Amino acid sequence: MPTHVEPSQNPPAAPSNPPGAGDGPAPTAQAKRGVSPQTKRLLLMVIAVIVVAAVAGWYFFLRGRASTDDAQIEAHIDPISPRVAGTVTHVYVQNNQFVHAGQVLFTLDPRNYRLALQHAQANLAAAQAAAAGASTGIPIQQTSSHSNISSAQAGLITARAEESQAQQNLALAGSREQAARAAVAEAQANARRAVSDARRYRQLVAKNEVSRQAYTHMETAAAAAQAALRAARANESAARNAVAAASAGVSVARGRVEQALAAVRRAAVGPQEVRVSRARAGEAQAQVALRQAAVAQAELNLGWTTVRAPVSGLVGDRHVEVGQAIAPGQPGLDIVESGHPLVDRWVVANYKETDLQGMAPGQRATVHVDAYNEDLKAKLNSIGSATGSRFSLLPPENATGNYVKVVQRVPVKLFFAAGQNAKLQRLRPGMSVEVTVYTR
Repeated sequence: MPTHVEPSQNPPAAPSNPPGAGDGPAPTAQAKRGVSPQTKRLLLMVIAVIVVAAVAGWYFFLRGRASTDDAQIEAHIDPISPRVAGTVTHVYVQNNQFVHAGQVLFTLDPRNYRLALQHAQANLAAAQAAAAGASTGIPIQQTSSHSNISSAQAGLITARAEESQAQQNLALAGSREQAARAAVAEAQANARRAVSDARRYRQLVAKNEVSRQAYTHMETAAAAAQAALRAARANESAARNAVAAASAGVSVARGRVEQALAAVRRAAVGPQEVRVSRARAGEAQAQVALRQAAVAQAELNLGWTTVRAPVSGLVGDRHVEVGQAIAPGQPGLDIVESGHPLVDRWVVANYKETDLQGMAPGQRATVHVDAYNEDLKAKLNSIGSATGSRFSLLPPENATGNYVKVVQRVPVKLFFAAGQNAKLQRLRPGMSVEVTVYTR
């Protein structure tokens, strides 16, 4: 069958610019062939210069900066625990509540500590009374001791004087006794001679060889001699008695001297007794000081039953409850210090050890807070004293033979710049931040 070709419904359009019609000249053959090689080379050179300039600019831009995202907000977190044991009676704060320094956080049952304070005060009163009694008699005892010493010494002097006088009396009585003995011996000799003469004269009178008168005279002489002998013996007896009395006086005087010496020795003990009394008074005063310390400790314990906030900040991790028996040092809650943002907030950035080159305290920095997507100004304060791994629970031991070199991180501490308190108040410990330190 013969094929039938239908005519095209859309005939080809005529060229818009037929030759010879229009305003512009006809395109050349070079334009039809495209861009020339010289233009391409020039374009490539421009692009290369732009890329090199961008890379160089980026290099020099990063050369003076050290950045890390291993950083977080830090703050002082104070664990609050009681200093005495007890049962919690009231809790006055909640989590995330702002508290001021000195504000009451919770209280413990104070009754036991109040009784302990009363007991300590009673002991103090007793100790003070004992100390007053121990110190009152010391001046009297001291005066009496001096008086006793003076009196004893005076008595000793008197006793020794009496002993000396008794010794003299004994010596005088002894000499008188000797004189009486000599007088007795002389009287005995005279009496014997007179009796012998009277006996001889009696024989002569019987023979009428002497006169009766001469005999009578001899008899009288013999009787006188006998009387003188008896008188001498009486004097001797009296002298002997005087010697005995003087000897007894010497013994009495010596006894008084011994008594006076004993009194002096007893009086000499007086100052020692005064020292003992003073020591006892000092001991009593020490007991007073000890009881005062016990009262002060009891007052402290009673005061510690009221737990107050040591600093201003936000309450966190509160797990103390009413009725809970809590021990000293047992944590009850935490306070995140917020009273002074410039001091209570800082950043710890853990930089690689290879990034520390050029870092120094005082360099400015920028802290980008992820939570608020904002930048804060800061200043580098210090570089850590050791890598973080050295302070870990299990520090690495590279001498075991399994050494693998790992780039360590060093904590760098940064403080915020002034004038940002409103922003710093919103920061919380543990928030992630990105830190950039400008080393140039």
